[in-house]
Amino acid sequence: AIMAARAFLGVTEAPTFPANAKAVGYWFPRSERSFATSLFDGAAKLSNAIAVPFTAWLMIQFGWRGMFWTNAFLSLIFFGLFWVFYRNPSQDKRLTPAEAKYIRDGGAEPETSAGGAPGASIMYLVSRTKVWGLTIGFTAYDYLFGFLLTWLPGYLTTTFGVNILKAAGYAFIIWMCGTISDMVVGGWLVDYLIKRGYDANRVRKTLLIAGLVLGFAVIGAAFTKDINVAVFWIAVAAAGISFHAPVAWSIPGLIAPRNSTGTIGGIMNLFGNLGTFCAPLVTGLIVASTGSFYAALLTAGIILLVGIASYVWLLGRIEPIPEPTAVA
Repeated sequence: AIMAARAFLGVTEAPTFPANAKAVGYWFPRSERSFATSLFDGAAKLSNAIAVPFTAWLMIQFGWRGMFWTNAFLSLIFFGLFWVFYRNPSQDKRLTPAEAKYIRDGGAEPETSAGGAPGASIMYLVSRTKVWGLTIGFTAYDYLFGFLLTWLPGYLTTTFGVNILKAAGYAFIIWMCGTISDMVVGGWLVDYLIKRGYDANRVRKTLLIAGLVLGFAVIGAAFTKDINVAVFWIAVAAAGISFHAPVAWSIPGLIAPRNSTGTIGGIMNLFGNLGTFCAPLVTGLIVASTGSFYAALLTAGIILLVGIASYVWLLGRIEPIPEPTAVA
């Protein structure tokens, strides 16, 4: 029953990030899109920082069933808030004409209307090298993210013998580092540099690659028996991949043909989620067969190397993919 519930959760939550990326494309000019993206992506990191110690406390106080019921109730509250407050720009009565013009003139993505022109087909998009460059690189990120998300408390308790609450405290520090770097580096800094006149393609590509390079710091945890040193290296890795994420999520809206941002985001998210899905399974098998996390951490590093190569050689310039009719 738990496995079925988890699978259902995965199916139902999967559209969240592609939908967020599309909403950012509707609501923000290109010059502000990185910071806007970092807000929803940083919220995911912040929720990890809060949820790990909070759910550990819930489990101790109310048992695992109470922990699940509390999370379900909180999700229902957020659903209600979203239902009440979110509207696309054309439907939001609080949006002034001046604001709408500012968004539109800044390069915001036109809204998809019922009966409007369809976006590029999935077959066309998966034939584009840029889509695969983005997707493979993002999958490498999601593998390490999935490893940290699922195995971090277990790694700390198993390797260093701390209790679950102390492990949760260390996890809070790690994810707070990720939250801050997500919004400051992956969001604010990107928009700031582009507004100052730096080449937008170079800024985004540099931070995409730099984020995954910093992810290699997770390997440092394999070479220490001091929990504080291990947490330091993991925090550096979490900070790196965290500021990488909003840059990656801003790219579908920058490279997509007309009305295709959500589709590219969906392709990227599908394979990214496969990386997140594989990470705990592969890690579990490695730990069970070797008795340590050493090889598991090295595996995550090798996968990051594949992601970096994908960004360098497959993604190319961050610019719009030609419309299907333009290449027909």
